[in-house]
Amino acid sequence: MTTFMTSRRQFMQSAASAAVMSTLPSLALGITANDGSEPRPVAGTDLRWLDGAVPARFEGATLGVPWPRGTLRAPTKGPLQMRLTGAGNGARAVQSWPLAYWPDGSLKWTAHAVAAGNSAEAWRLELGASAAPAVGGVAVKQTSALITVTVGPTVWRIPTSGEHLIASATRSGRAIVQDVKLLALRQDGPQPDETGTVTRQRYTSRVDQVTVEQTGPVRATLKLDGMHQGQGRNWLPFSVRLYFYAGAESVRMVHTFIFDGDAKQDFIAGLAVTAKVPMSDPAHDRHIRYAGEGVGVWGEAVRPVTGLRRDPGDAYRAAQVAGQALPPLAGMAKTVQDGLQWIPQWNDFSLTQLSADGFTLRKRTVAGQAWIDVNGGTASKGLAYVGGAAGGVALGLRDFWQRATTRLDVRNAAGEVADITAWLYSPSAPALDMRPYRATNGMNTHEQQIAGLNIIYEDYEEGWDSATGVARTSELQLWALSATPSHDVFSHMAEQVANPARLVLAPERIHQCAVFGDWDVVDTGTQGRRLLEEKLSAQLDQYLREVKQHRWYGFWNYGDVMHAYDNDRHMWRYDIGGYAWDNSELSTDLWLWYSYLRTGRADLFRMAEAMTRHTGEVDVYHLGPFKGFGTRHGVQHWSDSSKQPRVSNAAYRRIYYFLTADERAGDLMRELLDSDANLHKVDISRKLAPNAARAAPDGMINASFGTVWGSLIAAWLAEWERTGNSRWRDKIVNGMQTIGGLKRGWFASAAPYDPKTGKFGGAGDYFQFSNLNGVFGVVEMNSELLALVDVPAYRKTWLAYCRAYNAPKEDLVALLGRDPGGRGMTNTNSRMTAYAAYHERDRALALRTWREFFGDDFAKNAARDAPRHIDGTATLRPLDEQPNISTNGSAQWGLAAIQNMALVGGSLDEAARAAGLLR
Repeated sequence: MTTFMTSRRQFMQSAASAAVMSTLPSLALGITANDGSEPRPVAGTDLRWLDGAVPARFEGATLGVPWPRGTLRAPTKGPLQMRLTGAGNGARAVQSWPLAYWPDGSLKWTAHAVAAGNSAEAWRLELGASAAPAVGGVAVKQTSALITVTVGPTVWRIPTSGEHLIASATRSGRAIVQDVKLLALRQDGPQPDETGTVTRQRYTSRVDQVTVEQTGPVRATLKLDGMHQGQGRNWLPFSVRLYFYAGAESVRMVHTFIFDGDAKQDFIAGLAVTAKVPMSDPAHDRHIRYAGEGVGVWGEAVRPVTGLRRDPGDAYRAAQVAGQALPPLAGMAKTVQDGLQWIPQWNDFSLTQLSADGFTLRKRTVAGQAWIDVNGGTASKGLAYVGGAAGGVALGLRDFWQRATTRLDVRNAAGEVADITAWLYSPSAPALDMRPYRATNGMNTHEQQIAGLNIIYEDYEEGWDSATGVARTSELQLWALSATPSHDVFSHMAEQVANPARLVLAPERIHQCAVFGDWDVVDTGTQGRRLLEEKLSAQLDQYLREVKQHRWYGFWNYGDVMHAYDNDRHMWRYDIGGYAWDNSELSTDLWLWYSYLRTGRADLFRMAEAMTRHTGEVDVYHLGPFKGFGTRHGVQHWSDSSKQPRVSNAAYRRIYYFLTADERAGDLMRELLDSDANLHKVDISRKLAPNAARAAPDGMINASFGTVWGSLIAAWLAEWERTGNSRWRDKIVNGMQTIGGLKRGWFASAAPYDPKTGKFGGAGDYFQFSNLNGVFGVVEMNSELLALVDVPAYRKTWLAYCRAYNAPKEDLVALLGRDPGGRGMTNTNSRMTAYAAYHERDRALALRTWREFFGDDFAKNAARDAPRHIDGTATLRPLDEQPNISTNGSAQWGLAAIQNMALVGGSLDEAARAAGLLR
């Protein structure tokens, strides 16, 4: 059975001995089958932990599981029944439901929610009735005003409208938490050092609608939608999902808000989730906990009895350190008993993560008195607790240090009701300034804007660099506890906040199901494959390193990477127009997700997950005139005036959705279903020379096949898969049929498009190449679509285009009558050659694939771009630099290597030897 490796060396050694999952139907050609045309048996559905080790604490989780076409069908009556058994740990309750379907109606993906509790090292999922939850399941009751969710001894009450997300949570009848709500602070200007004075206004949540999405017995899910209200204004729309798992003492919260303000006057000074905690224990039995560095925990009492001038006794000190109620005070040293009233009660506590490099912890006795410094450190895992022997509340924020500035507050811990608050954006920091980073700088005319584009690679138009409509999603965990957790338990809880435990499938098990097109499991069994696998791994490692080296952190930034590097400054080109933030340019998201699929590496999963959370929210407009489109790469995530579906592309969210059944990712894809209806609002080609031959008639828009239509079809495919609704299949097929019906087919590159029908029009009697047409997911989507639907004319034109794109000039002239130019990125587009070679069973074309991929300078570039260590005065901090690194090149090279090995990997060694790369 496959296990997950903890180091690159272990991973590479294991991969070298892994069995190749596909057969070789045409061994002489060295072409590997991967078209998914026949059902493949599944050896077993074994689950492992993403991080390899059994988690010390598991709060429940959900995963997606794929199935080969035709092997599993949903029941005609009742829920999908699956059982989960653990090695040496009995059965675990699991809730299962269909997630996606094959065209024949069989199940393609199923989702499985696993109950919380102690965990085994390995689990097996199989057909059969699930075990019942060990300590009672999740039960949901609804009235018009209130939804009650019961999980074991805890009862959560969620109002259907009003200020509170959660009205209260009780355990065995005792109130533990109440009045959970959202906070937002608006500031009417930037910081005082610019304007002299600013004013702040406070807004709280107003829930307008609650949707019960699941009712148990293992998982219940509620979606709360509303606005922030205050000062006579409603703004910052939000959506919060609450997840309740059987056996868990906590609720998981997925919080999304959309910025709908005016960046010139609406500055976000703080965003938070806050709750009230009834406090009934005496001050010396009330406790505060904060997660520190690593596994570290800071814990103290509101009124400490340790460190005093007089010793209360060993039992009292030990109990307080452990977070337990003190023994009867009658047994305490008399001098301490009499002096308890003089020991200060510490009322307020605050841990502020000022940056990714450090946090500070402070406390004070009461508002109006000075704060005192407690301690500090580098990266906190983002969990706080307030409570006592009778119970308390822990509240955690994921990606706490990565998204700094963040803050965790406890207030009024010495009073009757304490407050605990997780600041998603801390009021300790300067307010979020979402104004454009630049002025017009003379770029008033089209010609001036083109001139600017030609020097700084930024597409600028005044007013098109607006942040209004972008969003951000955060994840939190709220515990209602019956007692103060020990330091060890609290540390385990903090790890769950920072790195939630996930059950996952081995790459081989996913690959058996022929999902996500052309890829294979890592295999270093031949010299050629080892050459490519090692470079793939090294390049991925470099990007993981770059996140840390260049501090790609912060509220808006975390999850994105930069576009291109400046060797002279030893910096990424963070301040140079279109060379700064990448914003999914050339499918970085897909590169990371396919790399995870092949390897099962936990670090790649988390990097890809952070990118999905970022690029689907921050880089895309969710309301306003650009709704449904994303922003091209730029200095700010919204600064470039090119708004395109190639960035909002659902293909970049789809893999994550099916692997995790994440509802927010599903929302993002559904948002895009009708985004083509807005294409007329944004002329994507307005900075290009007009072409009368492709002018679109009224009601239609000129659309490229790759960057536009190819970016739209992923949302339609996902919806067809999720619902079986043929409307979305038909829209895809309409596009495929009409492209296939054009005189030049795919060689036309673009044509007039009708958003109502999904059809292209016109004669299509022209031809043009664009090196961007194949690098925003359409190659991956075609690999899937042509295995799902049969459109012969489209298949023919796509295969012809794939064969011709990198063909010698004389072949192209013979085919088209002339060479139209515009071809580029030969090594990247070698995967189209590989696709044609595989499907046409053409060995010569398979070898040509590798000649195109390696080119004339593979070895030379490898030597030129070898990593080097930079330190001293040349750079801000020591770093391991890869000269000339480009995310465009890295992502597309990686995707080409992955697809080429999957399709024509059998000819790799022969081609590599011919190129002088192997001995």
